[in-house]
Amino acid sequence: MRMIAAVFALLLVAARPPATVDDLGWLAGDWASEAGGRWTEESWTAPRGGVMLGVSRSGRGEVLRDYEFIRIAADDDGAISYIAMPQGGAPVTFALVRYDGTSATFENPAHDYPQRIAYVREGDTLTATIAAIDGAKARTWTYRRR
Repeated sequence: MRMIAAVFALLLVAARPPATVDDLGWLAGDWASEAGGRWTEESWTAPRGGVMLGVSRSGRGEVLRDYEFIRIAADDDGAISYIAMPQGGAPVTFALVRYDGTSATFENPAHDYPQRIAYVREGDTLTATIAAIDGAKARTWTYRRR
């Protein structure tokens, strides 16, 4: 009986259509985190034309420390990627490896750090985590919808 259930579950996963950028629309909005004088803001446009555009910035007080331009888009084969340009630098691409209606995980094992970027949304709370591919050196931000 367990074997039949396992095969059925595998078939359901295999039958799942590939992700589209629209499937990640739950990420859209303005998100902010503030604690101890430090702040981080992340904003995402709604999906349109097969792309979501994002920007992130963080600092302390009135001093900007970091910023990043981001986009989520499909390549010519339809594979979804998270493309980050920290400090406006060269783009770094992370492939979508897992998603559902409220979470998405992107990975690039060849990148130095981070190698994994994950988002989870629960209502008006968005949690973003970056880490090494094995989960080491994890850093997490908890945002509230603005």
